[in-house]
Amino acid sequence: MKVQSNHDPREVVRGLQQILISDTKKVGFLFGAGTSCAIKKDTEASKIPTVVEMTKLVVDSISKPAYKKAIECIRKEFEIKKIPFNIEYILSSIIQKEEVVADERLCGLKAGELHSLREIIEKEIMNLVSVHKQNDFNPNNYVHTDFAQWILQASRKYPIEIFTTNYDYLFELGLENKEIPYFDGFVGSFEPFFYPAALEDMRFLPEHTKLWKLHGSLGWQMSDKYDKRIIQKHPDDGKIMIYPSLLKYDNSKKQPYVSFMDRLSKFLKQDDSVLFVSGYSFGDQHINDVIMNALKSTSTSHVFGLCYSDFQDDTVVANLAKSQPKLSLYSKKHAIIGGRYGEWRLKHEPDYEDSIIIDLYFDEEAALPKGESGKENYDWTGKGELLLPDFINFVRFLSSLGGEFN
Repeated sequence: MKVQSNHDPREVVRGLQQILISDTKKVGFLFGAGTSCAIKKDTEASKIPTVVEMTKLVVDSISKPAYKKAIECIRKEFEIKKIPFNIEYILSSIIQKEEVVADERLCGLKAGELHSLREIIEKEIMNLVSVHKQNDFNPNNYVHTDFAQWILQASRKYPIEIFTTNYDYLFELGLENKEIPYFDGFVGSFEPFFYPAALEDMRFLPEHTKLWKLHGSLGWQMSDKYDKRIIQKHPDDGKIMIYPSLLKYDNSKKQPYVSFMDRLSKFLKQDDSVLFVSGYSFGDQHINDVIMNALKSTSTSHVFGLCYSDFQDDTVVANLAKSQPKLSLYSKKHAIIGGRYGEWRLKHEPDYEDSIIIDLYFDEEAALPKGESGKENYDWTGKGELLLPDFINFVRFLSSLGGEFN
């Protein structure tokens, strides 16, 4: 696809800097699974696997022959239907089979066996995201703690709001490591319970950082003692409320998720609200719908999507941004700004001092030699890669705004 235009990363980043250092903007973040994979370099911290890695680890952990055969049966079904063989679709397939198998067998398993297979997979998912249980766990090895440090240093009129689809405790542990008070929708001490009224009125703990877990969390469970009340248990005692299956779209219409999604919508509809998106591929339609519908009803809000994977002009995610100028998408090679698709390219060649600053967020391509061999004569292209779509680099960029650069 032909590139329509160029976008100057220097101009774009200057605009982001002005937003982030302003104390009048309402700043929020939407973090997806990609942020849970981020660990600091030169550490041996356990990282939460990507979807591809998690799928392989979960499948390899299944030892019972009948269950292994069932997984291979599902794999063959997916190949025929051209469905991605990942953990989300595997769980969805097992759940669907549970619902229709009755007294028969599907993929060689009866209803009870399908249920047991699903529980084995769900338990393994919990183990893989529970990096906090590792003996050598240290929150300082994770980028989330550096992000919390930025929140601590930033002087803001309005508290930061964090929306995340992740189940793990990395953001909680980062905030607590830096002794930052935060509110996640639950109140109480012995068995904290979800309190939806607090999401309706932001005067409740107004100065606290907010952490909204859109797809649930380790430690959440439904209590039978209190008429299906959603409570928080010790992270090793509870379970995830919404596992990564296609049923998450139906479950997200229930409490507490409906309140969190409503809060995302209300946040974006506020005047001068800005949402930065990282580690999220815009693959969840219900979240996309909330974002797009909210942007239609506001004139001053904006969403900046930092896309780790590059996108072409005619992809689904690109079409979202081209249809809504208040949604800007930045990948490493390309961007969609104001509905225009283009590639990153500096307008003017930077001098030495400018290059030091630009290196914080942009990796320039090496100049190409031209003319006779041996002569210092090069073609400067201005092209390169934006570094901010990588969560690690994005947090380093945030830290640099406060005079700190690691």
